[in-house]
Amino acid sequence: MCEREGGSRLEKHQCTSYLESTRAAAQYPPLVIMKADVKEEPEPCCSKLKMFLASLSFVYFAKAFQGSYMKSSITQIERRFDIPSSLIGVIDGSFEMGNLLVIAFVSYFGAKLHRPRLIGIGCLFMAVGSLITALPHFFQGPYKYETIVSQPQDVNTTDIIQPCMANQSKVLENEEILAKSMAECEKESSSSMWIYVFLGNMLRGIGETPVMPLGVSYLDDFAREENTAFYLACTQTVGILGPMFGFLLGSYCAKLYVDIGFVDLDTVSINHKDSRWVGAWWLGFLVTGAVVLLAGIPFWFLPKSLQKQGEQKSQPADDPPNEQDQFIPESSVPPERPRPVTFTELAKDFLPSLKRLFSNSVYLLIVCTSLVQVNGFIGMITFKPKFMEQVYGQSPSKAVFLIGIMNLPAVALGVITGGFVMKRFKLGVLGAARMSISASFLAFLALLMQYFLQCENAQVAGLTVTYEGVKEVSYQQDSLLSQCNMGCSCPLKHWDPVCSSNGITFVSPCLAGCQTSSGAGKSMVFHNCTCVETWPVPAANASVILGQCPRPSDCDYMFRFYMAVSVIGSFISACGATPGYIVLLRSIDADLKSLALGMMTLVVRTLGGIPPPIYFGALIDRTCLKWGSKRCGGQGACRLYDSSAFRVTFLGLIYGLYSMSYVLWGILYSRLVKRHKKITLRNQAKTGGQEVATMNNGNTLSEENHKSEKEQEKECSI
Repeated sequence: MCEREGGSRLEKHQCTSYLESTRAAAQYPPLVIMKADVKEEPEPCCSKLKMFLASLSFVYFAKAFQGSYMKSSITQIERRFDIPSSLIGVIDGSFEMGNLLVIAFVSYFGAKLHRPRLIGIGCLFMAVGSLITALPHFFQGPYKYETIVSQPQDVNTTDIIQPCMANQSKVLENEEILAKSMAECEKESSSSMWIYVFLGNMLRGIGETPVMPLGVSYLDDFAREENTAFYLACTQTVGILGPMFGFLLGSYCAKLYVDIGFVDLDTVSINHKDSRWVGAWWLGFLVTGAVVLLAGIPFWFLPKSLQKQGEQKSQPADDPPNEQDQFIPESSVPPERPRPVTFTELAKDFLPSLKRLFSNSVYLLIVCTSLVQVNGFIGMITFKPKFMEQVYGQSPSKAVFLIGIMNLPAVALGVITGGFVMKRFKLGVLGAARMSISASFLAFLALLMQYFLQCENAQVAGLTVTYEGVKEVSYQQDSLLSQCNMGCSCPLKHWDPVCSSNGITFVSPCLAGCQTSSGAGKSMVFHNCTCVETWPVPAANASVILGQCPRPSDCDYMFRFYMAVSVIGSFISACGATPGYIVLLRSIDADLKSLALGMMTLVVRTLGGIPPPIYFGALIDRTCLKWGSKRCGGQGACRLYDSSAFRVTFLGLIYGLYSMSYVLWGILYSRLVKRHKKITLRNQAKTGGQEVATMNNGNTLSEENHKSEKEQEKECSI
């Protein structure tokens, strides 16, 4: 054949070389090399995917560190700006409002752009948001807590103060303040400075948007399928450490006075257990902002895409690679470079992709189930420190500390346990769904037990117990008056609690009927208190000290049971987190992963992150027994709640939301079972035909190669 086509010696040599290469390819055909005979190149310990995993884990830590500190500072911000719980819920929900503004565009268009670099930009936004949140502290004047007791100028003196007789001048002073222009007074007190906290928290929400949808989709795109669950568990586990450190930082800052370094602490007559105390809430935002800024640096140096794990070049296990054993490609023509996709083309494909996504009934059920559960979770975690403070008598700093040191490590252990179980038993979609449902339901049973772990209301004269010693909850200010303090003309709006030796708290020294005082600052003592003398339960003396009385010892004993049940429930609930992610990822098309995660984040954070703090806070406000008063005379933050009504309202809302989620879980699981059966039958039908074709191809492969070789030898010899 070579000579018939004008075959010269050179052409015949080329034909012979082609024949030898064909024989080599037939001797080592790539299609018949068994998987067991292939040795993959080991993945380097510092591959770019693992660098991305480490960077993403640190960002999960940083954003959780920042977000949990915000949660731990809710009580301090509420007291500093003298706002109700419903308004603090609006401020807390501004984070999700920021997400709402950009999540749809970031999750869809971001998947087509440089995902690591977008995450780095988001970290920069979060850092700036933290700085803006802390700004009001530097614009406001010193914090002035409400008190009707005049402090002596020299803290070392023991000037005698007569609370009952001196309050006539105090009442006149309050009337003079109210006589001022309300606008001027509001301007002096800087009561609207909470808007900076609102805007800073919203900017943090905008910056956090790219982290979850782009980070998770980047991992899932370039990691082995069996490694995805483990990698997600790793990022979530490291992320859980963020809330732990965030709550610990919140506990530390709550013990520091808000104006530390600017005022003499010896002149402050309250401590961190007092409901008027405001900690250094601003300090933690500066710390968390710096950490987030540092976490975003590595993403500026990571590539847009990576090679998928397991797709490295492979070689026979016995023989080292050499030139003769290299596979000869079918064509030496290099593939054409893909044409870059324009922004207009992406925009045209957005609505069809969105329609295809929401036509997936399983995805819709996952979103609805997550939405209801997130409502319960966000409401619970936002007001859990306040719940521990009002129901069990714990200080805000101690409540935040215990959440960070006990609950959050249990959550971290639960997340990594869930990921390990998924990898160890290689659970599919149905197995992951069963595990997630079981964990959530067992955690709900632990939550139900908390309803029976209760403490009685704190004994406060005129609010939870009458001046005759009868337990009776009153929301009326007139109940604060009695024969023992009728002649003192005491103001009723202020909260300046004092404690007697028999464990009864009075709203103020004046309402306790105290005639004289001694000492200064935190060590001030009030004497000759007529309401203590006439109390049905005798006291050691007729004196009171500053501060609210502690709860009885049996309440501390009940609180220990509460913490044990809470920690166990946190661990069980966290075990279902990773399986829940896997159910979502395996129920949508590969090209819609980023969009699906982004839209789920949009819906869940919009309807599951913004409303719960608001309606939880509004209902909790209805259980308030004693409101504080602002400097301008308006209603401030709540100082004392009816703990029984607080417990019923708080836990009742959580129980109702979680019960609704289990109904949706049942519907979702039935849909997953039906889909799994359809896919199994379809795969069995396809596999049956493919096996026959594979067997035929395997039997005839070598014959076809030999046949082709003989034909080419015959052509070259002609």
